[in-house]
Amino acid sequence: MPRPARLNAILDDDAVTRAGRDLIEVGRAFLDGGATFIQLRAKTRPGRWLLDTAERLVSMAEPFHAEIIVNDRADVARLAGAAGVHVGQDDLAPEHVRALIGDGRIIGFSTHAIAQIDDAVRRPIDYVAVGPIFGTGSKDTGYDAVGLTLVQEAARRAAPRGLGVVAIGGITIERAADVIAAGATSVAIISDLLSTGDPRARVAQYLDRLA
Repeated sequence: MPRPARLNAILDDDAVTRAGRDLIEVGRAFLDGGATFIQLRAKTRPGRWLLDTAERLVSMAEPFHAEIIVNDRADVARLAGAAGVHVGQDDLAPEHVRALIGDGRIIGFSTHAIAQIDDAVRRPIDYVAVGPIFGTGSKDTGYDAVGLTLVQEAARRAAPRGLGVVAIGGITIERAADVIAAGATSVAIISDLLSTGDPRARVAQYLDRLA
């Protein structure tokens, strides 16, 4: 069963725009820094833009042997040849995503509470995302910070099925190792990868810290 790499580098259109950067340029910087698992997240962009962007990222990622995951849009992921899809509680159900993209691609599913984790591990997914772990301004989930205890519970529940656990929300380079120690397979980072103005170097710093 495929699992995400230790660093889930989220290429978030809104965060990149706020930073005054070009999304493709930042995606290339992530790859140059060593990221092998990148999630494209663009909540407000039209489908044509999203497909064109996903196709460019997939093409860019091939020489790096990196995987591109598309947030929400199973149709775009399939057409672009992406490695998989990440969906939330209000998106297309994982069963329907699996029917669209087939068995060879990755599905991640966001959860925010134990009941949602218990439901998630029974579904046809490859990893459970848990969060927000700490307070965050990057991603409005509508949920309060859950802390490391929920990471531990998610890891315990995911282990029998061999599922990965991705922790997201307010994670910084100083906190990342503690999140992995709590049982996460991977940390998903949005704004902190852009915080220094050098996303290539920041990705490399995370990978070094998580090694």
